[in-house]
Amino acid sequence: MILIQDKLISDELVEEHFICNLSKCKGACCWEGDMGAPLDDGELDILNDIYPKVRPFLTEEGQNKIDTEGGYEYFKGMEQFGTQLLPDGKCAFLVIEPNGIAQCGIEKAWKAGEVDFQKPISCHLYPIRVTRSDGFEALNYDRWDICSNACKLGAEHKVPVYKFLKDALTRAYGADFYEELDATATYMASQND
Repeated sequence: MILIQDKLISDELVEEHFICNLSKCKGACCWEGDMGAPLDDGELDILNDIYPKVRPFLTEEGQNKIDTEGGYEYFKGMEQFGTQLLPDGKCAFLVIEPNGIAQCGIEKAWKAGEVDFQKPISCHLYPIRVTRSDGFEALNYDRWDICSNACKLGAEHKVPVYKFLKDALTRAYGADFYEELDATATYMASQND
């Protein structure tokens, strides 16, 4: 484990490789599983506030679900709120593009300049999963078979998980955190050569 500021970081984030390969997986992480994307407490109000501007970017089914049940629900299995799911298990914010690739409706609204919130941080950080305990946050690599092509592509290009997620890690923890993590990873790599 690596300790950066008050974050415990799995060595796998610097040792394993990853580049999301949407042409292969089609964004399956947005519809696989049985819980919505984990949400931080502060994101609940954000989702409520931005929903009117995000709504036009969603499917009719997603709109209907969120209109009647809200944009999030509490999942006992992860002991926190997550994005609302449709009956088939897809995230209610999910939109399938004509090329068959999943896209986040929130992110579509962000790219269009309608909102200043890109998407839930748990989605942006994936395949990192964050757990909190005793004043620490632990950042772990979430292995999932649907991401096997992302692991292959990352290995081909020699891109560690943390480098692929530079923007997300910087958004979540700041530039100083990322620079410290990068310096530590570079040092670790030099010791293995």
